[in-house]
Amino acid sequence: MISESFAHLVKGRDVLSGSAILECTRYFIVRERRMGRTDCRLLAAFQQFCLEEGITEVTAVVEMWWLPRWQQAGFEVRPLGLPTMIEDQPCIAAAIQISENSLRHVSRLAGLRGSCLVRATGTSTFTDRVPHVAA
Repeated sequence: MISESFAHLVKGRDVLSGSAILECTRYFIVRERRMGRTDCRLLAAFQQFCLEEGITEVTAVVEMWWLPRWQQAGFEVRPLGLPTMIEDQPCIAAAIQISENSLRHVSRLAGLRGSCLVRATGTSTFTDRVPHVAA
Protein backbone atom coordinates (compact mmCIF):
# COMPACT_ATOMS: atom_id res chain seq x y z
CA MET A 1 0.00 0.00 0.00
CA ILE A 2 2.81 2.44 0.76
CA SER A 3 4.43 1.84 -2.63
CA GLU A 4 1.08 2.14 -4.46
CA SER A 5 -0.66 4.96 -2.58
CA PHE A 6 1.83 6.66 -0.26
CA ALA A 7 5.25 6.44 -1.93
CA HIS A 8 5.49 10.24 -1.65
CA LEU A 9 5.77 9.79 2.16
CA VAL A 10 9.05 7.91 1.81
CA LYS A 11 11.92 10.31 1.20
CA GLY A 12 15.44 9.55 0.02
CA ARG A 13 15.06 5.77 -0.14
CA ASP A 14 13.06 3.01 -1.71
CA VAL A 15 9.90 1.74 -0.05
CA LEU A 16 10.93 -1.13 2.23
CA SER A 17 9.91 -4.55 0.96
CA GLY A 18 10.98 -8.14 1.31
CA SER A 19 9.98 -11.43 2.87
CA ALA A 20 10.95 -10.24 6.38
CA ILE A 21 9.07 -6.92 6.12
CA LEU A 22 5.35 -6.68 6.83
CA GLU A 23 3.20 -3.69 5.95
CA CYS A 24 0.58 -3.01 8.58
CA THR A 25 -2.58 -1.35 7.31
CA ARG A 26 -4.86 -1.64 10.36
CA TYR A 27 -4.38 -1.26 14.09
CA PHE A 28 -7.14 0.03 16.31
CA ILE A 29 -7.71 0.45 20.01
CA VAL A 30 -10.59 2.56 21.31
CA ARG A 31 -9.34 5.92 22.56
CA GLU A 32 -10.03 5.13 26.24
CA ARG A 33 -7.73 2.08 26.15
CA ARG A 34 -4.81 3.43 24.11
CA MET A 35 -2.54 4.10 27.07
CA GLY A 36 -3.37 1.07 29.19
CA ARG A 37 -2.80 -2.64 29.40
CA THR A 38 -5.21 -3.45 26.56
CA ASP A 39 -3.04 -1.53 24.12
CA CYS A 40 0.17 -3.00 25.53
CA ARG A 41 -1.22 -6.53 25.27
CA LEU A 42 -2.07 -6.02 21.61
CA LEU A 43 1.35 -4.47 20.96
CA ALA A 44 3.02 -7.44 22.70
CA ALA A 45 1.00 -9.88 20.59
CA PHE A 46 2.04 -7.89 17.52
CA GLN A 47 5.76 -8.18 18.39
CA GLN A 48 5.45 -11.88 19.32
CA PHE A 49 3.56 -12.74 16.13
CA CYS A 50 6.17 -11.01 13.98
CA LEU A 51 9.05 -12.72 15.78
CA GLU A 52 7.44 -16.13 15.36
CA GLU A 53 6.82 -15.45 11.66
CA GLY A 54 10.34 -14.23 10.92
CA ILE A 55 9.25 -10.63 10.37
CA THR A 56 12.07 -8.22 11.26
CA GLU A 57 10.46 -4.90 10.40
CA VAL A 58 6.94 -3.53 9.98
CA THR A 59 6.03 -0.47 7.95
CA ALA A 60 2.91 1.65 8.22
CA VAL A 61 1.41 5.04 7.47
CA VAL A 62 0.16 6.44 10.76
CA GLU A 63 -0.94 9.60 12.50
CA MET A 64 2.02 11.30 14.16
CA TRP A 65 0.73 10.69 17.68
CA TRP A 66 1.48 6.96 17.30
CA LEU A 67 5.27 7.47 17.22
CA PRO A 68 5.75 8.54 20.86
CA ARG A 69 3.24 5.89 21.97
CA TRP A 70 5.22 3.14 20.26
CA GLN A 71 8.46 4.52 21.71
CA GLN A 72 6.93 4.47 25.21
CA ALA A 73 6.04 0.83 24.60
CA GLY A 74 9.71 0.11 23.90
CA PHE A 75 9.51 -0.11 20.12
CA GLU A 76 12.36 1.13 17.95
CA VAL A 77 10.61 3.35 15.40
CA ARG A 78 12.13 5.32 12.57
CA PRO A 79 10.40 7.76 10.25
CA LEU A 80 10.74 6.99 6.55
CA GLY A 81 10.03 10.57 5.50
CA LEU A 82 8.54 13.84 6.68
CA PRO A 83 5.03 14.33 8.09
CA THR A 84 2.31 15.08 5.56
CA MET A 85 -1.27 16.16 6.11
CA ILE A 86 -3.75 13.41 5.20
CA GLU A 87 -7.43 14.09 5.85
CA ASP A 88 -6.49 16.99 8.15
CA GLN A 89 -4.16 14.80 10.25
CA PRO A 90 -0.35 14.94 10.24
CA CYS A 91 0.72 11.47 9.10
CA ILE A 92 4.04 9.77 8.49
CA ALA A 93 5.41 6.58 6.98
CA ALA A 94 7.35 4.73 9.67
CA ALA A 95 9.20 1.46 10.23
CA ILE A 96 9.08 -0.53 13.48
CA GLN A 97 11.97 -2.84 14.30
CA ILE A 98 10.79 -6.20 15.63
CA SER A 99 12.92 -7.51 18.50
CA GLU A 100 12.99 -9.65 21.62
CA ASN A 101 13.91 -6.52 23.63
CA SER A 102 10.77 -4.70 22.45
CA LEU A 103 8.65 -7.75 23.21
CA ARG A 104 10.08 -8.02 26.75
CA HIS A 105 9.56 -4.32 27.43
CA VAL A 106 5.96 -4.12 26.19
CA SER A 107 5.10 -7.45 27.87
CA ARG A 108 6.23 -5.98 31.22
CA LEU A 109 4.03 -2.91 30.62
CA ALA A 110 1.11 -5.21 29.76
CA GLY A 111 1.58 -7.34 32.88
CA LEU A 112 2.18 -10.45 30.78
CA ARG A 113 4.31 -13.27 32.15
CA GLY A 114 4.32 -15.53 29.12
CA SER A 115 3.09 -15.90 25.59
CA CYS A 116 0.13 -13.77 24.61
CA LEU A 117 -0.75 -15.73 21.45
CA VAL A 118 -2.67 -18.94 21.03
CA ARG A 119 -1.97 -20.69 17.72
CA ALA A 120 -4.25 -23.14 15.96
CA THR A 121 -2.44 -26.41 15.40
CA GLY A 122 -1.70 -27.56 11.89
CA THR A 123 -1.93 -24.16 10.24
CA SER A 124 0.67 -22.83 7.84
CA THR A 125 2.72 -19.76 8.60
CA PHE A 126 1.44 -16.30 7.81
CA THR A 127 3.96 -15.77 5.03
CA ASP A 128 2.85 -19.03 3.38
CA ARG A 129 -0.78 -17.87 3.33
CA VAL A 130 -0.21 -14.28 2.17
CA PRO A 131 1.72 -14.27 -1.10
CA HIS A 132 2.11 -10.48 -1.28
CA VAL A 133 4.18 -10.45 1.92
CA ALA A 134 7.19 -11.76 0.04
CA ALA A 135 8.66 -9.29 -2.42
